[in-house]
Amino acid sequence: MNPSYILVADDEPHMRRVLEIMLRQMGHTVFSAGDGLEALELARQNPLDLIITDMRMPHMDGITLLSRLREEGLAVPVIVITAHGTVESAVDAMKRGASDYLLRPFDLEALELAIERVLGSARMSRQNAFLREELNRGWEGFVGTSAPMQAVYQHIRQVAPSKATVMITGETGTGKELAARAIHAASPRAERLFVPINCAAIPAEMLESELFGHEKGAFTGAVKERVGKFELADGGTLFLDELTEMPMALQAKLLRVLQEGTLERLGSNRTITLDLRMIAATNRDPRQAIADGQLREDLFYRLNVFAIALPPLRERKEDIPGLVTHFAAKHGRSGATPLAEPGLYEHLATYAWPGNVRELENMVERALVLAGGGTLRQVHFVFDTQPPVPAVGASDVSLPEGPMHEVVEALERRMIEAALSRCDGNKTRAAAQLGISERTLWYKLKKLRSDDEE
Repeated sequence: MNPSYILVADDEPHMRRVLEIMLRQMGHTVFSAGDGLEALELARQNPLDLIITDMRMPHMDGITLLSRLREEGLAVPVIVITAHGTVESAVDAMKRGASDYLLRPFDLEALELAIERVLGSARMSRQNAFLREELNRGWEGFVGTSAPMQAVYQHIRQVAPSKATVMITGETGTGKELAARAIHAASPRAERLFVPINCAAIPAEMLESELFGHEKGAFTGAVKERVGKFELADGGTLFLDELTEMPMALQAKLLRVLQEGTLERLGSNRTITLDLRMIAATNRDPRQAIADGQLREDLFYRLNVFAIALPPLRERKEDIPGLVTHFAAKHGRSGATPLAEPGLYEHLATYAWPGNVRELENMVERALVLAGGGTLRQVHFVFDTQPPVPAVGASDVSLPEGPMHEVVEALERRMIEAALSRCDGNKTRAAAQLGISERTLWYKLKKLRSDDEE
């Protein structure tokens, strides 16, 4: 049983002392209260894993304490103990949110079993809540038999059984998360959670709370405690996508977690021990990111124990027929008509696929709509063959007059609008053409909309 923070509430000093001794013998940190009011205040101020409370106490009894905890959004599990137990009181306690019910006298083994059962149930509830969020993110598996993909499969088979951290590199849309999920699924941790987090999709000021979790009141807006992704992944695998988008200060904290295997939630001084496997990914060259000041060199070497580089689609075009068949089935293609007209796959192989497999899936889905259940034809696939916008100098473009910051904003707006137009509104491809991250593009678009509304 992992050490936990447990509060004992009982108006009998002798009983409180007995419980404190028993719990400390189990390795737990113990708080104590002489009545429900004191217990409620301690629960507000401390990150508790469990409360063990007597049913009858002055000022506020155990049942009222249960109700107040739930009213205030404190989801800490509660075990109710009493020497005056009846079936009715037990049912009432459970209806009000008690996790378990013990009758006095009880021995150490009975208490230990009850604590283990309740804490295990609480952990399972957190995991189930996370799995409900992940319900539509199931791993479909890789498709492809080309030599580059065979090498990827071999690397996954080699590293999966180990505890080694993994660094996955590859262009946007090559399937970095699929590779991470495949490693987890083939590992001894497969029965525990795979927890992905996209560092580019979460604002920098929120990312630390997402990873480390926080206590109630840790900062403005923290109205209740939050379990971070590190804790959720305990015993399983944490996947950090787009690592180079993580702020440098947070990268230092991540390095400490990797080195020490512990963390503290925001607003807490309680140390939590972790057992998790870390897999990181980036669509940038890690060494270039180090040179650009976007990735800590020490963090890179700590994560890059085992490296897997995913090939872009243009380097494995022999896999295109299988991918088209897979995506057509995924998006509901049925019927007796042939899937593709002769020459279609050769036509698709002439394109460079800057968006890789993700772009191919989007095109297949669009083509299925255009085909209306019929055969997919070349005309259903429209490629973006416009060359990138060349760099221009002052003599190549007429600059608007005005203060420098207004001129820069006007040119930036024009470049963003042009890139989005060329990419049919696809922000991932537009960001790639502009040489910025997708998160940066989202930020700039939000700022442009805000300026338009003023």
